[in-house]
Amino acid sequence: MPSPFDQSTYQVRLDWGTAGLARLAPADIVVVVDVLRFSSTVIDAVDSGADVSLEAAASWSRNGAAVALAAAPDATVLVGGIRNAAAVARAVQTIQERRQERTSVAVIAAGELDADGTLRFAVEDQLGAGAIVLALSDRGIDHTAPDAAVAAEGFRALRGALRHMIGASGSGRELAVGVASTARIEESGLVPTSSADAAVLDATDVVPVRDEGSFIRFE
Repeated sequence: MPSPFDQSTYQVRLDWGTAGLARLAPADIVVVVDVLRFSSTVIDAVDSGADVSLEAAASWSRNGAAVALAAAPDATVLVGGIRNAAAVARAVQTIQERRQERTSVAVIAAGELDADGTLRFAVEDQLGAGAIVLALSDRGIDHTAPDAAVAAEGFRALRGALRHMIGASGSGRELAVGVASTARIEESGLVPTSSADAAVLDATDVVPVRDEGSFIRFE
């Protein structure tokens, strides 16, 4: 019997972290949302022409990279955030048109892991997931689970205050005082995206897609 929590009756679904990905029914598309740092840094790196190794990303991202690694091999895995929300929605629509059938979408907010591995809510990922769900709805992909609808409406209400909300979040404050994650990203040859830039809506049309062990530009 289907689980009450698998959201299988909806086309657009939302849950948190690798446990949430496992809880949802299998989806044709998995969108990984880890606004600080994984999503924004990978988006900007691919935008600059780089292919980003998933293995390398896992060395500095315990959250977003873990979701991408946990996604089923036959799922199309996209990297999304505030910076490319509209582009992710276009990519989903393109994939659906190519498949010529209704396509299910699992939007996975990565959240943050405490030192003991406990997953906690992350404001920035809720907003990033909401931006993508709202962009999907604008394109008519709107058979949306309640979890996804709540995120979309939260984003709609707060879209004018994104920079403040993300900068003032726990994750934003943590990045402002810490350099460890920045150093690990730089060691992998990438330039980390700032909290302020991560909050810029639709700054790029680039959507990274998992291609075996790397993220490349979706075409």
